[in-house]
Amino acid sequence: MAATILVVEDEPAIQELIAYNLKQAGHNLLKADNAEQAMHIVQTALPDLVLLDWMLPGISGVEFARRLRADRRTKQIPIIMLTARSEEQDKLTGLETGADDYVTKPFSPRELNARVKAVLRRRAPQVTDDVVRLGGLDLDPASHRVSGNGQPIELGPTEFRLLHFLMTHPERVHSRAQLLDQVWGDHVFVEERTVDVHIRRLRKALEPSTLDNLVQTVRGTGYRMSATL
Repeated sequence: MAATILVVEDEPAIQELIAYNLKQAGHNLLKADNAEQAMHIVQTALPDLVLLDWMLPGISGVEFARRLRADRRTKQIPIIMLTARSEEQDKLTGLETGADDYVTKPFSPRELNARVKAVLRRRAPQVTDDVVRLGGLDLDPASHRVSGNGQPIELGPTEFRLLHFLMTHPERVHSRAQLLDQVWGDHVFVEERTVDVHIRRLRKALEPSTLDNLVQTVRGTGYRMSATL
């Protein structure tokens, strides 16, 4: 499953090299030359991951990372810092601002792709192609197939995305607003009760395999995916 990755790099040759290799890996790319451009992009299209150069003109990469982490809307976006600075203190500074990983230039495309995949698997598993299994449910994002106790389950596209997100974040309670942001997109303006409608559809689809109880309502808060009753 393709992730949308924002590359913030002021050196054109490096930016293009990164963009080319990530596109080859199947990802969608957004590009910015500086933090100001990047902030504008983030305000209009929330990426799944940010690749952020430390040394940017104007607002530094470290300061931009701090701003992302300080904003409720963007604080969960995974960040990988790119830098020529290899001192341990510099790495600690980058990580302490909220970066999830730190890649030192020069780096190989293979190394960068591996780091991106690892961070996405850890921080945004819903945008990877990894098969997810939970309590008798199997979901394969690549083939768009779901089965329950060995029986195929037919889901609409929204229910599939909803189930994928819940299965990749088990045991966590998600509010309706959080589910709207993560499944529908944070710039889609729909009623929060829309979530309830799709939860009902999802449970109905899971009923024949007797797995509808995996999708639990947490009264007054939201919904949770759990194999524990």
